[in-house]
Amino acid sequence: MVSVILPDLGTEILIPVCAIIGIGFSLLQWLLVSKVKLVPGPAASNNSGAAGKNGYGDYLIEEEEGLNEHNVVLKCAEIQNAISEGATSFLFTEYQYVGIFMVAFAILIFVFLGSVEGFSTKSQPCTYDPLKMCKPALATAGFSTVSFVLGAVTSVVSGFLGMKIATYANARTTLEARKGVGKAFIIAFRSGAVMGFLLAANGLLVLYITINVFKLYYGDDWEGLFESITGYGLGGSSMALFGRVGGGIYTKAADVGADLVGKVERNIPEDDPRNPAVIADNVGDNVGDIAGMGSDLFGSYAESSCAALVVASISSFGINHEFTPMLYPLIVSSVGIIICLITTLFATDFFEIKAVKEIEPALKNQLIISTILMTIGVAIVSWVALPSSFTIFNFGTQKVVKNWQLFLCVAVGLWAGLIIGFVTEYYTSNAYSPVQDVADSCRTGAATNVIFGLALGYKSVIIPIFAIAVSIFVSFSFAAMYGIAVAALGMLSTIATGLAIDAYGPISDNAGGIAEMAGMSHRIRERTDALDAAGNTTAAIGKGFAIGSAALVSLALFGAFVSRASISTVDVLTPKVFIGLIVGAMLPYWFSAMTMKSVGSAALKMVEEVRRQFNTIPGLMEGTAKPDYATCVKISTDASIKEMIPPGALVMLTPLIVGIFFGVETLSGVLAGSLVSGVQVNAKASGQQNVLSQHKVEIILAGASEHARSLGPKGSDPHKAAVIGDTIGDPLKDTSGPSLNILIKLMAVESLVFAPFFATHGGLLFKIF
Repeated sequence: MVSVILPDLGTEILIPVCAIIGIGFSLLQWLLVSKVKLVPGPAASNNSGAAGKNGYGDYLIEEEEGLNEHNVVLKCAEIQNAISEGATSFLFTEYQYVGIFMVAFAILIFVFLGSVEGFSTKSQPCTYDPLKMCKPALATAGFSTVSFVLGAVTSVVSGFLGMKIATYANARTTLEARKGVGKAFIIAFRSGAVMGFLLAANGLLVLYITINVFKLYYGDDWEGLFESITGYGLGGSSMALFGRVGGGIYTKAADVGADLVGKVERNIPEDDPRNPAVIADNVGDNVGDIAGMGSDLFGSYAESSCAALVVASISSFGINHEFTPMLYPLIVSSVGIIICLITTLFATDFFEIKAVKEIEPALKNQLIISTILMTIGVAIVSWVALPSSFTIFNFGTQKVVKNWQLFLCVAVGLWAGLIIGFVTEYYTSNAYSPVQDVADSCRTGAATNVIFGLALGYKSVIIPIFAIAVSIFVSFSFAAMYGIAVAALGMLSTIATGLAIDAYGPISDNAGGIAEMAGMSHRIRERTDALDAAGNTTAAIGKGFAIGSAALVSLALFGAFVSRASISTVDVLTPKVFIGLIVGAMLPYWFSAMTMKSVGSAALKMVEEVRRQFNTIPGLMEGTAKPDYATCVKISTDASIKEMIPPGALVMLTPLIVGIFFGVETLSGVLAGSLVSGVQVNAKASGQQNVLSQHKVEIILAGASEHARSLGPKGSDPHKAAVIGDTIGDPLKDTSGPSLNILIKLMAVESLVFAPFFATHGGLLFKIF
């Protein structure tokens, strides 16, 4: 047993202290955001003619143009309240259904895992070391159930808090936009940081406390301890699935309905208050892009940590009970919080945004700075928290690994994520040729626009897949499946910064909608549109990170499942495995078909309702009558709750059905097939829609560049073609694509949790025949 520089006591202090610092920093950011008041007052009317921070005078544009500032603030507060109420109502409705599932599935975990040894309370020989005695299977069943519930609750809380923060900040961003784009940027980014740091710190703290509490019972049985911890990842991902699918259906049904009728048929601006679907559209940004995304990334973090811990528990770290090296994944995440904190200060305190063109570089610099600093941080952690040499479990053998090799595994995941992100940015930023080419195709109508968008979406898959392949090869060569797990963790180590950037986009989008609905100056809308355009591109970068980390996490979980199910090799030439491979490769298409159809059905109802209101409410187009927003909100809510169940059932039931009736070998084929197919389909879907969405921005920003001016303004034929392309691609990017990340991760972690049951009682059909 080789000692490490960082003592166990240091680890016990470092992890919770970093988590508490993250929570404290998020509360500080929230406090700074709350200083922008949503009530009219003397402070809000500060008219200093001098140029202030961020390149703008602090005068209010409403004062300059003679508008009533008092009424504007009240209107913003009213709209914010409507969006917040709609989002809260939807999430509470969703959580009622999800709560029923959570209870039912928790019972299933306990019954299935408890039955492995016939609900015996006697100790049993350890799986990987039969000479030692481990805790009974019934204990693993109970603790796995508890960790599942903890993961599910943490995931739900993460999503809900993210939504509340976003709806708290959207109107405040609008009001700050009156003073300059820089001030609005800081409010939106600080609000995103609140969500990012809360989620990262809470996920880390709950996992650390759970490990220590479980350790009181398990003692030296670290194999059983970390096997039961896998339920934490399963709980997080299962809640994320329903959050992503339900939220995605909600937001895209509202978005498609609002865009097709409002912009194409009625030729009114985006987020015009006359559009009946406008509140539902803005609510959707929060329940889909914020709450769903928060749960999704929490699930990825929990699963990558669990996969690494399971493999480590049967390696020299676990066998020799080396506490600090064992918790290496959590130490990396702890340092990540501190690195992200420093990185955030570059955007909010160290540098000022003085012009619109500086917004996107400021967001991209966040990713670059955090990646560079994190590389240094991981090098230090690998030096102080790992022995110079140790062994890692590698499918029945112990592979000797050096600490510098494990550092390279994390680093390759970290930098592969950045490469994937910037390739995604190339295909989605209106500064580069792909988006400009698709925008040019709109001159001849929607058909050529969609053809170009689909082609570029397929092309955008190439480099990210090579980056993932290289990171898999390097990390597996150095440290087997543990290397792949920590490479995934490397991609997610800067999750606080990634989430801050991701959440910034929907907040800015909402801010623009509120400005439009409150009747504020067109100059305000131009500023919020600029914030939103930068947010769309950087959100696409975030989706690239999510795709890469999902692939690595799923592969690591797959490796842990194969080991846990005592499968020596996965031979694709074996009929049992090959049939699973083909079926698994089909599942992402089946799942995508279900989610796309759900969005289409819900959007159809929304379009019909919006048309009905425009046709039957006198004075609606003239602005003298108010639309019925509540009916549109109800349509999206009802449709998403109803439609999220079948795709969710497909993902959750497939591993159970295959494992029970066909056995672990066929299930291994299903997992491999769904992983390979799901990554490709997801990358393609995200790439296609991001191109189709951003070329619309290129046209909307007519006047922002010579190229944009040549395409025509809002309301032109190219703009209408762009809107159609955008609505076609939207369900790909915000419903099917992100949900596929969860599909491949969730099936893998569910299989890992139930592996002992499948290995003992599975394959009923093959046993009969």
